[in-house]
Amino acid sequence: MLESLSIQNVVIIEKLLIEFEGGLCTLTGETGAGKSILLDSLGLAIGARADSSLVRKGAEKAVVTAAFSVSPSHEVYGLLKNGDVEVQSGEALVLKRSVSADGRSKAYINDNPVSAGLLKDIGQSLIEIHGQFDTQGLLDPQTHRGLLDDYAALDGHLKTVWSTWQEARRKYDDLKNSAEKARVEEQYLRASLEALDELSPEVGEEENLSMLRERLMHREQVLEGLNASYYLLNSEDDPVRKASGVLDRISDKLGEAGGEALAALDRASAEMQEALSIIQSISADLEDEEHDLQSIDDRLYALRGQARKHHCEVDELPQKREELAAQLNQ
Repeated sequence: MLESLSIQNVVIIEKLLIEFEGGLCTLTGETGAGKSILLDSLGLAIGARADSSLVRKGAEKAVVTAAFSVSPSHEVYGLLKNGDVEVQSGEALVLKRSVSADGRSKAYINDNPVSAGLLKDIGQSLIEIHGQFDTQGLLDPQTHRGLLDDYAALDGHLKTVWSTWQEARRKYDDLKNSAEKARVEEQYLRASLEALDELSPEVGEEENLSMLRERLMHREQVLEGLNASYYLLNSEDDPVRKASGVLDRISDKLGEAGGEALAALDRASAEMQEALSIIQSISADLEDEEHDLQSIDDRLYALRGQARKHHCEVDELPQKREELAAQLNQ
């Protein structure tokens, strides 16, 4: 409610104080009596454009002060808080505006300096001026909530209800999105786990397969070399065996040194037999190898593909499988 309007040096008014009481107040007068000046003064106090033509002739500045009593739940206190103006809810509001003869203006709310823009926002929330060419506040959507509050006697509660509803709807949408994300993630985890279970990777498998692949790639060449080595070591033209036979026939004439030579030849013969045994074993393994290059390549390709998918090393796939299972269970 507008309680009072103080006017100083506005057009023809030198000094005037009008106090209003509750209920309908009407100002009447003939044309030229100054009704428009009162409205222009009030407009200046609530943020209308400051015009130096309002300053009374001979005065340095015009000053208008409007005092309002406001309900503690009025939206104006939210506007003041957003504008960094410290005013307690329910506290009376005093809007003051001055304009000098050179056109400069200053605005205050409860003695706090404010911008003309903030003063206008505050003024529009406190009072409406309807004229022949003014936009009616009833058509302004920003006024509708207040009208509903007043009609339903909610005392500002509609804003709380609206905010609560919006927050609940936001949480509901978040839960829906989370549920959908979890459903999609579950499908991914289940498919990934099934793929790893089917593959059944083992730690060290990649290295073993790579070594086996390398050996199989050169199997024919290796077998040929092994067979040749076996033939040379097992041929009748064995220099170690021949030398041992010759020395054995004259051992009684060689003394202790001859015995040492024969012992050395015996050791060499034993080592050769060991080498022959190893060569036979390797050859048998290669000839009986159940793997082939194609199956090994396919296995390595599958293992490395899963490692790329899960951004890890092949040897880490078993651990990755356990992590996926834990996530799926969760």
